Amino acid sequence: MPKPKHILVIRLSAMGDVAMTVPVLRALTSQYPEVQLTVLTKPFFKPFFRDIPNVQVFEAKINSAHKGVFGLWKLSRELKALRFDAIADLHNVLRSNILKFFCFGKQVVQIDKGRQDKKALVNGNAFKQLKTTHQRYADVFEKLGYNIDLKTPAFPEKSNLEPSVHTRIGTDSKLWIGIAPFAAFEGKMYPLDLMERVIETLSKTYKVILFGAGDKEAETLEEFANQYDNVVNLAGQFTLKEELDVISNLDLMLAMDSGNAHLAAMLGVKVLTIWGVTHPYAGFLPFNHTMASALLADRTQFPKIPTSVYGNALPEGYQNAMRTITPEQIIDKITELLK
Repeated sequence: MPKPKHILVIRLSAMGDVAMTVPVLRALTSQYPEVQLTVLTKPFFKPFFRDIPNVQVFEAKINSAHKGVFGLWKLSRELKALRFDAIADLHNVLRSNILKFFCFGKQVVQIDKGRQDKKALVNGNAFKQLKTTHQRYADVFEKLGYNIDLKTPAFPEKSNLEPSVHTRIGTDSKLWIGIAPFAAFEGKMYPLDLMERVIETLSKTYKVILFGAGDKEAETLEEFANQYDNVVNLAGQFTLKEELDVISNLDLMLAMDSGNAHLAAMLGVKVLTIWGVTHPYAGFLPFNHTMASALLADRTQFPKIPTSVYGNALPEGYQNAMRTITPEQIIDKITELLK
């Protein structure tokens, strides 16, 4: 069978999972410039793919025009008009499976999420490093005939910032540290009282730029920004495109096991991740990073870690797992990574 020249790539959500496709697709199009990719994802994520050659984004409007089974049938008709040769399903959920059914006749490869291995990891039956999500994505394309080398990555240049961004952030010569202190689940989030100590200490040496989403997060971050010099809150201030521009100019991003870590990594920025009830062994370390750039809660005190793959399980008594990581450890690790 000849290699497909035009591949439909499906990854609809969540933010971190979509961001993790970016370095893989960048490597694919760099190593195989004859390949054309159409990425089917949510409209919000379109800026992620803005500078990858031979990649176009098709917006899946799953809450409106493409909602439900009839909406997916309509979407399949729109996609077929693009005349793609094969489908790389990097999501493998009910919605993508229905869509693939409607695109009958096309070559299809879907991600192996390693569910059994992840279940064994969470149950404590096999505490070991699993295949990374990036490699699982690459495996899909290998089955389509494209063996991707992820070991020598290329990243985009730092973005030129608009004057409005400089007005908000300032133009001094300090190194820029991004901090994204929030996560989808409580068990993945570093306690805010400790994070405030980190912010206070870092602000004495660096420019600290805070990232978040939603009114409540923005309100909390604005309080930090008002309290300390050299601290700027970006939550609710800029578009996603503008935030990505800022992230590309960071010297380091401090984040949880969350989407912002993967946004920074896909742009080639150093990332320090903090892990609570989840664990890097599940395969979600930021791209091109190792355990040396992660700080983990103490498993001798909290042996059930990881309590789940995504952090949605918080057993009784595990609310303080993150407190085994001290602000001093975080600051020391940042100093080390910036050397």
